[in-house]
Formats: sequence, C-alpha cells, structure tokens
Amino acid sequence: MAVVCVDAGTTMIKAVGYAGDGTELAAARRTARVDRPAPGRAEQDMAAVWRAVADAVREVLAKIGDGVDLVALTAQGDGAWLVDAGGAPTGPAILWNDGRAAPVVAGWAASGVLDEAFRVNGTLTFAGLPNAILTWLREHDPDRLDRTAASLTCGGWIFSRLTGEIAADGSDASAPFTDIARRRYSDDLLRLYGMEWARRLLPEQRGDDRRAAPLTGAAADELGLPPGIPVVLAPYDIASTAIGVGAVGAGQACTILGTTLCTETVVDAPRLTGEPSGLTVAMGLPGRYLRAFPTLAGSQVVDWACRLLGLFIPADLAELAARAPAGAGGLVFLPYLSPAGERAPFLDPLARGAFHGLTVDHEREHVARAVLEGLSLVVRDCLAAAETRPAELRVSGGGAASREWLGMLADVVGVPVVRTADAEAGARGAFIVGLLSTGRAGDAREAADAFVRPAETFDPDPGRAAHYEQAYRDFLAIRAATASAWPTLAELRARAAGEAGP
Repeated sequence: MAVVCVDAGTTMIKAVGYAGDGTELAAARRTARVDRPAPGRAEQDMAAVWRAVADAVREVLAKIGDGVDLVALTAQGDGAWLVDAGGAPTGPAILWNDGRAAPVVAGWAASGVLDEAFRVNGTLTFAGLPNAILTWLREHDPDRLDRTAASLTCGGWIFSRLTGEIAADGSDASAPFTDIARRRYSDDLLRLYGMEWARRLLPEQRGDDRRAAPLTGAAADELGLPPGIPVVLAPYDIASTAIGVGAVGAGQACTILGTTLCTETVVDAPRLTGEPSGLTVAMGLPGRYLRAFPTLAGSQVVDWACRLLGLFIPADLAELAARAPAGAGGLVFLPYLSPAGERAPFLDPLARGAFHGLTVDHEREHVARAVLEGLSLVVRDCLAAAETRPAELRVSGGGAASREWLGMLADVVGVPVVRTADAEAGARGAFIVGLLSTGRAGDAREAADAFVRPAETFDPDPGRAAHYEQAYRDFLAIRAATASAWPTLAELRARAAGEAGP
C-alpha cells in the first residue's frame, strides 16, 4: 500500500508519497501564484491551482511507482472558490487574505452582528470569509453570483476535480454559517447577516465519517492513478497540520510559522463566551475543536525583511538577528504588514506595521531581531487570547527550519518549543486522517503516536524568558498607543491613491 497526500497551501502546493507504515517515499512542490489585481485584493486562478496539484502528484508517482491505493488532501481554508452547476469556476478564487470586503465587516461590527454571530459560530468574521466576500459580490458583481451554484474552499475545489462531488469538509464549513456546537448550517446566522439568499450556495457538509469518495476515471487518467481508489477530504490545512504535529489531545497547542502565523489550541468543546476573537474549527476528530488564531501576516513579513535588508533567504535573517541581544536594543516592531489589516487575535482592517524606538544607533541586526521578536510576540498574544498555557508548543511551517527563531520563540512564549521530523506536517495530518477515515487506523492518539516523530526541543532560557515577560506587556502598550493612528493612516493612503489617479 502507498498513499499520496496533497497539501495545497496559498503559495506552495505539495504532494507527498508515503508507504503504509508512514515512511515518506517522495515529495514534490509547485509554487502557486497569488494575483493582486488591485490594492487589498488577493486572488488565484483555480484552474492553475488544479494543474499544479496534478503536476505535483504525477511527479510523486514517477518516483514511487505503482501501488497507490489512497489519496488524501488538505488545503488552505476560507475565501470563496465559486463554481457553476457543472463544477467550473465562475472567476478567480478570492482568498482568505483578500481585504475588499472590509467595509462590509466594519458595518457588521458597528451594528453588533459580529458579536452576536460569535456566540453561535465561535469565529470572529473577517474580510476573507465567504459571508463578507459573497455580500461584496452581490453589490459589486451580481452577475457572477447569478452564475454560481456553490461556494467552495480550495480543498472543496480540488476534491470536486478528483471525485466529481461538490462538498465541504466540516472544518472548512465551520465558519461563518455553522452553528458550531451542532455542526450544521444555521438559518439564524444567515438571517443575522442578511444572507438568506446565499443558502443555495452552501455545499453539503461531510462529517468525520463521510470524508471519502472514489476517484473518477477522468481524474485517474489525468493523474496516472487507479480509478475508483478512495479520495479523503481531510480537514483544512490548519487542522490537518495540528494533527500532523501530534496535537490531537485537549490542551495541546501548535503554531504554523507559514504564510499565516496560526497559533491553535485543541479543545473538547466550543468556547462561545468572552471577548470575540479568532476562529473555532471542527478539527476533524471526534469531540475535538481548534481555537485558532491565524494572522494575516506571517512568512511574507520575513520575506519583506529579507528584501529590506538585502538578504537572500529567511535563514540569513535569523542568523543576522542572532547577532543582536534580546530586546533588539530597544527596537520594537509591530508586524501587521498585510494590506487587509489583521484578523487574529484581534480584528482591525486598518492595522498597520511600524518600528518604534528606531535611532541611528540601530544596525541591521537590530532590525532583523526586532522583526522576529515582533512575530514571536504575536504568537504569545494568540496563546493569551486562547486563555491557555500549554506544556509545550509544537511548530511547523517554513519558519520551523530556523533553530535561531525557534530558540527565540521558546524564550518569548516561556514553554518548550518542539519541532517534529516532517517537513510537510499538513500532508502528514492528511495521511493520518486518511487512515482513520478508511478504517486503516482506529484511534487518533494512537495514530499520532505511531506516525509523528518529534525531532528537536528548544527549552526557554530563564533569563531571556523573564525579559520577554516585560517585553510582551510593552508590546501590547505600544500597539494600543499606535492603534489610535491607524484611521489617520488609512485616510493618508486613500488620499495618496486618489492623487495617483487611475
């Protein structure tokens, strides 16, 4: 037996082949282009994403040969991947980090809709969720909605190409229209958003026991796989990654150091009280949910800092940062660089990044360290919003390759940081869910213990951890003071855009 797992991220699509015992046999990667046709927008060509998936799968098959009898897939979540009655795209996918619907969300926030919806759904709506995007399209592109039969996510789109079935995994469908405690769409939420008209666009939810469908003959011919083998729609990437690093028990936590910095805690029931923040996601395991805080800015901030400092790769940034002391010589960085603002652990589409305390005494290494410290403090802020202090923090994503950053992160969060052996934790999670969904494994904890191997642990240094206790409080104070300027900065951007002309 061999298994091929697909992890279709926002900027990178991966396919990994595994033996039945979990040994990784081969991997292939394809870049995925994000188009930005206007300020604040983020789109992808849906057909191009599918072609990248097919290319990656064929490369893996060329390396491992025959014997594949299971495909499992996970993908980026949220956004709106719209298809017509025949399953064809009605336009480009509008992604989770698209900000065009920010005015829609601002109106819901002002009227109290977001707070009320959180008490049912457990997610604080942001501009990249389908309720906001579909509402924007109804006003600005109603013809596209008229041609659309279903609003999918990336995982649902790929599943439809593999199986011919239009469906949503329970994790993908968790936000924004689901009564999360009952795990079913809520007509009350649709009415609350004024979106009764959108009910026809919501695909069937597939529960934990209905994830598999047979591979169609057409898809089998395109990929070079046997027709009819099961295709498992695993939870979307943040949930599959948690499973892939072994965070499957209540109280465990992990962080994805990727396109988003997604910090998430496993809970055994939705938490619908308190200050609305973050997402609540049906995890894809019986009786398990994720309290997830996926930021809008992550590895893009690292890439930006590399360009700013004339560095070639992210590892260079971490090595440069290691030359500066903890605290970066009094330099504080707010890493809110997404044009769409921020969504976790707070929601503000006007949020913007800044360096504070900069003087001519600061060198390149101070700037590098301030950037990584700022991102690490965001992870700590997300753990605080989850109201948890885990025994350890498991990590994955491209940033997890940096030993310097993981050591700094351990100091900032104050608990051991554990990196697992898999470079592609999302694919590993899809592999485990694939086994569970086809009866080849019976228990998530046992499967995680069998197939997830910790590779290295970074313990916090007591002295630096004490420094970052105060640094975190300072970070929050500086952000609060800076936030009052964000509306003024938005006005400046609007004026600048108007002066630039069409």
